[in-house]
Amino acid sequence: MNFPTKSVAEWTAYAESLTWPEAMVIDGKHRAGKDEARVDLVTPRDGSVVTTVPYATEDELELAVAAARKAFDEGPWPRMAPKQRKELMLAWVALMEEHRTELATMLSVEMGKPIADAWGIELRALINSYRWYAEMADKELDEVSPVGDDDLALITREPVGVVAVVTPWNFPLTLSAWKIAPALAVGCTVVHKPADLTPLTAVRIAELALEAGIPAGVLNVLPGRGSVIGKGLGLHKAVDSLAFTGSTEVGRAYMEYAAQSNLKRVWLELGGKSPNIILPDAPDLQTAIDTAAWGIFFNTGQMCTAPSRLIVHQDVADEVIAGVLAAAKKYAPGDPFDDSTTMGPLASMSRRAEVQAHVDRALADGSTLEIGGGAIDLEGVLAGGAYYQPTVFTNVAPDSSLAQNEVFGPVLSVTTVKDEDEAIRVANNTDYGLAAGLWTANVSTVHRLARRIRAGTVWVNCYEEGDLTVPFGGFKMSGNGRDKSRHALEKYTELKTTYIKL
Repeated sequence: MNFPTKSVAEWTAYAESLTWPEAMVIDGKHRAGKDEARVDLVTPRDGSVVTTVPYATEDELELAVAAARKAFDEGPWPRMAPKQRKELMLAWVALMEEHRTELATMLSVEMGKPIADAWGIELRALINSYRWYAEMADKELDEVSPVGDDDLALITREPVGVVAVVTPWNFPLTLSAWKIAPALAVGCTVVHKPADLTPLTAVRIAELALEAGIPAGVLNVLPGRGSVIGKGLGLHKAVDSLAFTGSTEVGRAYMEYAAQSNLKRVWLELGGKSPNIILPDAPDLQTAIDTAAWGIFFNTGQMCTAPSRLIVHQDVADEVIAGVLAAAKKYAPGDPFDDSTTMGPLASMSRRAEVQAHVDRALADGSTLEIGGGAIDLEGVLAGGAYYQPTVFTNVAPDSSLAQNEVFGPVLSVTTVKDEDEAIRVANNTDYGLAAGLWTANVSTVHRLARRIRAGTVWVNCYEEGDLTVPFGGFKMSGNGRDKSRHALEKYTELKTTYIKL
């Protein structure tokens, strides 16, 4: 299936022709919710209101959890042969592929992702994730422990139960798939609270699940406020496990909610302030430069793994900085409905204000602004959009606010170091430990420094490369547990020992 190239006018017309979901999905049915609880969905593309969103209240929360509980305790899903779950999930994947352009367009409208990235990157990740975990549904085997001739010990894996999934808006389809797909594959049921900014693509995915034959109550979607639905799921005693991607502040709250309720397992993928270290012997310095720029400006910097701290050896600092500044000029913000746009708007005007506040603090701290540093107000129909300039600071002190705090925008900090040891000290000088980049041609340096970097993923001579076979997650305040790979299945299963005296 090839990307359907269209003009801006054609994409606009196509978006206007779409039927947006008007109700949440609970127990296999649409539920409109209360009229007074509906909110406007504002696109960051131009600031216009696209539709209204049915926000769940505590009433819908109780209905959704009860539906998921009943579907797990009494329904067919956890009792199906794993092969049957796989077949239903693959039928669901086929519908996602069929509706790929529709879903990509909705996503682009909701959060401003360039349509080419929405279709080519996020929808690809969504489809591949569900397909991969569908195929895993019948490939996890139980164990027999060798305890002697007179005994038999079985070690079996059982689905944990009802799983709450709370996901962000920056990669709403990818990050929800990383959690929902493995949970469903092992037989759990799910209540999903999508982000405030991207609720309706999640509802549409759930509608396709029902069309594919996924039983009622297995996947429930509740758009709503974190203070109501997110908190309610964290405190609910009928929820057995909760998987969250988002801020460290909210992640900490979820651990508190678990302690206050039923000690549910809480799996957190939180923030990052990822270092990207370029050493003088980088095998291809231009590729390192181009990747450093792409990594911070892709998705308008709204990426928890964004290489927001460029740590460059003094011997190549001038060349690297000059190259990054030249590359930054190629990421002029533009219309997400333009196939050639490399950087769309931030996800909302409030996000733009938060990014500006970080930039203002960096200026006050004495960092040197090399390029950007302000909002862009585009003309015509895009005048109300949340656009921001690609921004680069140099002379950033390792302990400064810019070097320590996640901006979640297209803002790069550059720190120059004199040797490898200083590079590692600066790289690890943060509360986060999600990801890191390292550029060197020396295989010994690769292994030595990768071991010293405190991060869940270390990319060497590349960035953001990956595969569903490898785990994703962080050290320190970047969270716990892992998404992707077989290891993700561990979050949604319980181990049971059955010891038999023969």
